[in-house]
Amino acid sequence: MSRIQQRFSELQAQQRKALIPFVTAGDPQPDVTVPLLHAMVAAGADLLEIGVPFSDPMADGPVIQAACERALKHHVTLHQVLDMVREFRQEDVSTPVILMGYLNPIEVWGYADFANAAAEAGVDGVLTVDLPPEEAGDFTAAMQTAGIDSIFLLAPTSDDSRMRKVSAVASGFIYYVSFKGVTGANRLDISSVSSKLKELRQYTKLPVGVGFGIRDAETAALVADVADAVVVGSVLVGQLAELADQPEIIPSTLAATVAELRAAIDQPV
Repeated sequence: MSRIQQRFSELQAQQRKALIPFVTAGDPQPDVTVPLLHAMVAAGADLLEIGVPFSDPMADGPVIQAACERALKHHVTLHQVLDMVREFRQEDVSTPVILMGYLNPIEVWGYADFANAAAEAGVDGVLTVDLPPEEAGDFTAAMQTAGIDSIFLLAPTSDDSRMRKVSAVASGFIYYVSFKGVTGANRLDISSVSSKLKELRQYTKLPVGVGFGIRDAETAALVADVADAVVVGSVLVGQLAELADQPEIIPSTLAATVAELRAAIDQPV
């Protein structure tokens, strides 16, 4: 059982929902990332999603694009992101870590070599935004051999055929994008999300996390009422941008936001 599966199993037994905060590795500077990850776990994060800086993102809105640009100014690479995970694992061997990014850097590295290096560093799951399930066979095989979960996206536009295909290849959990658009927009319709998740659960027994458009504690609580996990990114990355010149207070400030989200998720709607 992977760390991701173990964590969701524990939460299910406790009748609790997962909180998954997202930050971009190396934003606003590389030495902030690991202390920030520890602070978010202490504040109530159940899993961590770490963005791999990439120059040409497709799914990310302006807030996370700017985070990538700040990290890339420090020349943060995929190799360095694994170094950060490795450092995080020196003190935390239980919190699942998911890398979110794009296929090109992994393809350049080579699937098997990347998978082995990621597993050695302590990565538990990889979400590659631009890898469709039809083309994922070699990738998922390499990840599975290394013991890493392959996480895929579904969206409001995903039909039954797409939900079946993703359910057949995904592991760990499925990430449902709450609306048509990029990260950070504010158009979440909770009734639509709930309806789509009911359809999806016909095809998978995996946990389902919902992200995009979760901007505050109230929205997080509504999503937690219908999903297994709440993924929160842009609101945290926006705080990082505001505090880029005050890196020493970033971990405590973002931890306070994570704690607020945690309390809302744990409070029955």
